[in-house]
Amino acid sequence: MPKLRSRREVVSRCAAVTALVREALAQLPERADDPAVVDAVWQGEGLGVLLWALGRLGLPPYDLAFDHDRLLAASLDGAALRPAAEIEHAQETARLWHWRARTKALQEEGALPLPERWQSFDQLIAATVMRGHERGLLPRPLRGDFPAFGTVYRDLSPEQCSEAESIAWERHRALNWLCGLGASWDDVPTHT
Repeated sequence: MPKLRSRREVVSRCAAVTALVREALAQLPERADDPAVVDAVWQGEGLGVLLWALGRLGLPPYDLAFDHDRLLAASLDGAALRPAAEIEHAQETARLWHWRARTKALQEEGALPLPERWQSFDQLIAATVMRGHERGLLPRPLRGDFPAFGTVYRDLSPEQCSEAESIAWERHRALNWLCGLGASWDDVPTHT
């Protein structure tokens, strides 16, 4: 089982990320092209995960971002962390979605060698999604792939791929932080 951060640390991180997201949202749409503002807005996914871990929000599917209004309105009064096993389960789910996003990007770049035991990336992805589904980590596969945005992951548009990757990375980072990885929020490993 992971060594979870304390409730106090999680509540403190929620306050810091809430302020960051609130400030970034206030700068939209004027600064929508500013990478720092975009990054801060995307940290809402990490905030959502922290609020989920405190039992304040549900965890949306990986093709649906958290609603910012709900994030900013969440109360932390009396919040308690979910059991470690539940958080670890969510961490593994986030890792798999992040793996799928990275695999697609690296495959498109031609920068990902196929592991020896697999004959194709489609075969590797189909086996991964099926195992993840059997373990209760992923939704039912769709034509041998992760289902996202009403279709199979391999058929996503570039915009959908970018959104899915951002959701997965931010959630993976937040869950890894929750599980005690990394020295700080800004230094959390997200290996897949």
